[in-house]
Amino acid sequence: MAAVKRSLRCVRRIANMESERLQGFLVINWNGFWMQPTLGKSMVEPLVVVEDLTKAYGDFFALRNCNLSIPTGQVFGLLGPNGAGKSTLIRLLLGFLRPTAGRAAIGGFDCYRQRVAAHRLLSYLPGDPRLFRTMNGRQVLKFFSQVRPDCDYQRALRIAARLDLNLSRWVLLMSTGMRQKLALAAVLAVEQPLLVLDEPTTNLDPTVRGVVLEMIREAQTAGRTVIFSSHVLSEIEEVCDRVVILRQGQLVHDQSIRDLMKQHRVIAVATAPLPSPPPELAANISIRNLDQQRIQIDSPDSLHSLLRWLSDCPLRDVQIQPIGLRAIYDRFHSEGEANHD
Repeated sequence: MAAVKRSLRCVRRIANMESERLQGFLVINWNGFWMQPTLGKSMVEPLVVVEDLTKAYGDFFALRNCNLSIPTGQVFGLLGPNGAGKSTLIRLLLGFLRPTAGRAAIGGFDCYRQRVAAHRLLSYLPGDPRLFRTMNGRQVLKFFSQVRPDCDYQRALRIAARLDLNLSRWVLLMSTGMRQKLALAAVLAVEQPLLVLDEPTTNLDPTVRGVVLEMIREAQTAGRTVIFSSHVLSEIEEVCDRVVILRQGQLVHDQSIRDLMKQHRVIAVATAPLPSPPPELAANISIRNLDQQRIQIDSPDSLHSLLRWLSDCPLRDVQIQPIGLRAIYDRFHSEGEANHD
């Protein structure tokens, strides 16, 4: 009790010294007790549930009628351009915003009405983490381990070492990338079922980005669920099991990465009209003309039956490539721009 009260006094004292506020990854029970909540529902059910979640500011909808569920142990990707609703969704999940309609729950706890209990099931990295500038890296990690009992100080030190971070430097003198590493060490050292990471690889060099993605996979192996927001499509493809695309406040696409990897695109020059594909194939492929000669064929499944039909088609200069997340993202992003125009 005394240690917790001293930590709370430290929070207030340092907050008065600093002109910036602390964001994210810190949950304190101001009554002086830390109690790990029992999950509200069985872990067999999805860890995160969102039902008709809506946030409006007057006539403007930052998020509209969002529905999704995230099972335990899944790495879940969030994609969308700036202003698509990603940050609004994350803030609603964290209970920072009051929903206009609908609800969200983490571990069975309502994200707004029971946000303190929900917070104790997660660790959060904001897109722009703020840290105490008058502390050095080691003091920052020690501070978080003292005010949040589930933050393992020794584990935070090991993570910082993996990220090649100099902990003796003051935060004031750290580069943006170093501060990002320090925030990651504090967040990933918390042992809770859910990680919420908003642009975790921002300002990091390619080598460290790879280390961060490796640690996300390790978290999944340990049974943790990860919500991963990023603008880097290759990172989403590499580490996520599933991705959703948001556009203008609406969830427009929900994609399994495993299913995405099965999809292929064929681009070729047609030297004559194509024969009609077999009925079982015609229902699963899309064909469009790119110009007077070139055609594009998209297949959502195995290439076996498609290649058998292509072998009888009058084609040359055939190119076969995975469709990839870029094509899916551009399809919805371009549609959004066209509709907006």
